[in-house]
Amino acid sequence: MIHRNILVALMTGTCLGLLPGCATGPRARLQHQIGESLVFVGEETAALAHLPARSQPFRLRSTYLPGAGTVEYEAGRDFVLDIARGTLQRTPDSHIPDFRTNILYGQLEFDHSKFPGFGNTHFFAFADYSLAKSVNWPVQASQLDWLTQTRAKLAGGELVKIVAFGDSITAGGDATRPDLIFWQRWADELRRKHPGSHVAVINGATGGDSTSQGLQRLQAKVLDHKPDLVLVGFGMNDHNRGGVPLPQFELNLKQMIDRIRSETQAEVVLFSAFPPNPRWKFGSQRMADYAAATERVARESACAYADVFNNWQAMAARKKPEDLLGNNINHPNDFGHWIYFRVLCELGL
Repeated sequence: MIHRNILVALMTGTCLGLLPGCATGPRARLQHQIGESLVFVGEETAALAHLPARSQPFRLRSTYLPGAGTVEYEAGRDFVLDIARGTLQRTPDSHIPDFRTNILYGQLEFDHSKFPGFGNTHFFAFADYSLAKSVNWPVQASQLDWLTQTRAKLAGGELVKIVAFGDSITAGGDATRPDLIFWQRWADELRRKHPGSHVAVINGATGGDSTSQGLQRLQAKVLDHKPDLVLVGFGMNDHNRGGVPLPQFELNLKQMIDRIRSETQAEVVLFSAFPPNPRWKFGSQRMADYAAATERVARESACAYADVFNNWQAMAARKKPEDLLGNNINHPNDFGHWIYFRVLCELGL
């Protein structure tokens, strides 16, 4: 079981996540960071998740994936990098967007419905760098003991049908391309690791759902597909003010697992969520409790658990919430989807 002191453990070493895939195994360590997102508020400093290595290339660009239309920002002209502190500062004449022009900038206890056109997509800059010291991240124990059937099918070259079930985060909210949604990246990684297998993945998620709506949709969104593996991710809408109380949240998750197991042969992975923007009016600030409840249900139900919450918190410890939020509220941006993806990679499949 991963405890709350994970933040200390995660920040004492560093593992670099390369864009094409994910290094896995007990000795996997982050050594390079690719596509880490930041927003810049005027000339205030913006912190990187890790300290960059000296005398190594540092790259800052306008898009998560380099390509046509990408703006490469220049050190000295667009930003100043402080290697010792691991911070960047936007210059007065920078080409980097100024987050002060974001419609939600400076808003406290904001109701997003009153700000049409909100979102952070056009305000991000993305950094590539080598870490000064490798880090143990993500901290996620192998879950193979609860995924033996799926592992055997992948190794045997069989069809593995995966259903991703949850809320708007699972549905892919604010990923800029379908192939950057975390579970799609994971499916692509499984295909790479097991080239003889056939991995089919189905998006069974619905934006705005809590576990209560999830139970109502379970038949059509999951059971009717006869999956081999189900990714179950709820909590963001449950934890909101006026959402699903914690005891009912746990009961709903258990009922989902029981029905999946009784009506299909599928194995189950529960994964936690991350805290939304603390300035958002509707968040209860209790995501840690819902993440802990998700892990508790996984352990009591003997199914796999992916600890997104604590690994997200470790990556975000030096950063602003807005650095990782595609909609500035409760959706991960492309880099945030990568965090989910990397945690799933450590399950061991």
